[in-house]
Amino acid sequence: MPNDEYSGVVALYGLRNRVFCGMINYMSIREVPKMKREDYLSWDQYFMGIALLSAERSKDPNTQVGACIVDADNKILSVGYNGMPSGCKDDEMPWGRVGKPLENKYFFVCHAELNAILNYSGGSLAGATCYSTLFPCNECAKAIIQSGIKQIVYLSDKYSDTEATIASKMMFNMAGVTFRPYQPGNREIHLNL
Repeated sequence: MPNDEYSGVVALYGLRNRVFCGMINYMSIREVPKMKREDYLSWDQYFMGIALLSAERSKDPNTQVGACIVDADNKILSVGYNGMPSGCKDDEMPWGRVGKPLENKYFFVCHAELNAILNYSGGSLAGATCYSTLFPCNECAKAIIQSGIKQIVYLSDKYSDTEATIASKMMFNMAGVTFRPYQPGNREIHLNL
């Protein structure tokens, strides 16, 4: 003959388990959205956001530029920002824009796009896209072309009338590198870091 006390505990446990599982099933069904959320970032927004965030690493007091290189599968391959070469002490280098060549930044600063290319150690960049917060200069354009990058998406083209930018566009057109302006959306994100 079964132990009545034991049978009662098993029955109570079974009932409690069914009620608990029923509650979980009800909660799961109620809380699972039927559609994906619609306010997620587009790929362009995401990659330009990464470039903008990278630019925040720059120590340049005048112009902060960031770049993000991605492959055809929307995987981030590399990032870069404008700054002094590795091993050169930021506090000892000139950051000004005027004066003799050895007294301003232009002979020394590595641009964001070049740094992103040099930071990549995974092999070929052939067919990749470079998102940059500023249209690439002629020196970066040469590195972009030589690395095999095939598309540029840029946020600003504030130096469009300079010979360096005109030269960049001439080389890109000749080498088959497409370029287009980033089309900002009405999205604002605040980060507390």
